[in-house]
Amino acid sequence: MPLLTQSPEKSVPSPFSIHAARRAAVAALLGRRNAAGHWVGTLSSSALSTATAINALRLVDANTHAPRIEAGAAWLAKTQLADGSWGDTVASRGNLSTTLLCWAILSPLANGQAADADLKATVARAADWINGKAGSLEPAAIAAALAAIYGRDRTFSVPILTHIALCGRFGDPRQPEAWRVVPQLPFELAALPQAAFHLVNMQVVSYALPALIAIGQVRHAVAPAWGPLSWIRMFAKQPTLRTLAAIQPENGGYLEATPLTSFVTMSLAGMGLAEHVVARRGVEFLTRSQRADGSWPIDTNLATWVTTQSVAALAAGGRLGEHLGPSEREAIRQWLLGQQWNRVHPYTGAAAGGWAWTDLPGGVPDADDTSGAVVALRQLADADACDPADDVRRAATAGLDWLANLANRDGGLPTFCRGWGRLPFDTSCPDITAHALRAAECWSPPAAASAGKEHDGHGTWQGMLAPARRYLANTQAADGSWCPLWFGNEHHADQANPTYGTARVVLATLDPRGTEWLLASMGADGGVGGGPGLKPSIEETALTVEALARVAAESRDAGLRGRATAAVGSGVAWLLEHTAGGTRFPAAPIGLYFAKLWYDEELYPLAFTVAALERAAKLPD
Repeated sequence: MPLLTQSPEKSVPSPFSIHAARRAAVAALLGRRNAAGHWVGTLSSSALSTATAINALRLVDANTHAPRIEAGAAWLAKTQLADGSWGDTVASRGNLSTTLLCWAILSPLANGQAADADLKATVARAADWINGKAGSLEPAAIAAALAAIYGRDRTFSVPILTHIALCGRFGDPRQPEAWRVVPQLPFELAALPQAAFHLVNMQVVSYALPALIAIGQVRHAVAPAWGPLSWIRMFAKQPTLRTLAAIQPENGGYLEATPLTSFVTMSLAGMGLAEHVVARRGVEFLTRSQRADGSWPIDTNLATWVTTQSVAALAAGGRLGEHLGPSEREAIRQWLLGQQWNRVHPYTGAAAGGWAWTDLPGGVPDADDTSGAVVALRQLADADACDPADDVRRAATAGLDWLANLANRDGGLPTFCRGWGRLPFDTSCPDITAHALRAAECWSPPAAASAGKEHDGHGTWQGMLAPARRYLANTQAADGSWCPLWFGNEHHADQANPTYGTARVVLATLDPRGTEWLLASMGADGGVGGGPGLKPSIEETALTVEALARVAAESRDAGLRGRATAAVGSGVAWLLEHTAGGTRFPAAPIGLYFAKLWYDEELYPLAFTVAALERAAKLPD
């Protein structure tokens, strides 16, 4: 039976095809749960992660880890793009940062006695590509090319240069000359009390602190800059190494991130501390994290995030109770309750009450995952058709209070910490703010929401609503869109993804101008990309359809409801065609990790499509 019925103007999905595809997609999503009943997902393998992990293992003990190093190198060689470059995922375009990391580590391996001609050819193709982008393989040219990409932000450019130096591409890494283009990071600042970090403009709520300490130390150990600071750094070495050990998670993986853990491990090995406890734990994490094909992912998993997104998708049509039985809902609920941080986080100093993106030790609380957990707890309670249990209500209230105390003075929500707006993760973000708004509103009746007090960034969660709405109104672009922080699109001129940001805000607010932007962004065939005219993806089309389906159901503007309904039909038709009727879900690299590293997650297209079809199936038209 055909998935689409034909009309003279365009193809529209039949009710049968919509519900058949919805049931198939729901079944696929339910089938992705683990034995404990929640979702873990699968992040894309990363050339960047693989290159840095290989270097860390090589510097610690090349002989012991030879099989892992060879497997990783083989994966890199196999996934090199035809032009000689590497992207952040196998579906990504080549970029200079990742290609430099791969070229640097494969070069010493290709020069070994056992190296084959194919690996040498791989290195030669990469060198040609880098020459074309940087103008030369000389250290100064490479450093200048990276500076052009990252500007004054050294949190990723310096680790890349350190990796290249430790691979011997700038000369003998044991000699000071090899480090001339590698800036000295002020690792001595990490000896200050955490409460004093803001006084020196050092925000450590990100990946920065472990890299600051380890990379700063190896640079100083090999090529010290003599003077008063050299003496300070000499005395700061042991205290900051103790800090590095104290903030390392028990499983060895900083933030569960392969690149960050690799940079720390290779730096310690490069200064003769391969046996240091931090390096040993880092190696244990890296050896556990390698995949069967030889590669490493950018992070271990996004278990909390993909679980809350899956619950939200299954609940989007009001049928969560049909999709998950009482015992299944209880298993997810108890798992989510167990992931809430009920103490101050030892790494970031974050207050109790938030959720991280993963259930593993390297995760740290953040606003988006806290909002996701709070929303999921409400949806699970609603499916029970009874008032939430006291422990659930207490957890949700603690999460909402955590969000309220995170809010910036502009009313928006940042990712990790209330900050000064100098780094992305302390800057307010529209989609994260919209998600927090949904979390607050789903636990507050309309009357209570409208009666909330003004919020100065440190108040009750009811008072968070009005400032959050003002922030969204003030940050809406002239064309009606919003841009997110942690999602992007490689085809967009600014590598931004206004589709993701606008869809998330419209889903929370039903904003008319944002709705018009989404309508204008949909292609004639119903597909949507990261912005108008860009290549469509399942993820971006599904996000748009879900947001427009809520507008079609709830907007007070009859004309807008009608246009949104028609667009939902077109978008659903596109989804049915490109998911083979809800059975095939190729992922696109729209996720952005720290330092704008691209990733894809297998569950994104599946969960987003379920949410879109669930909402669309409720529409009477």
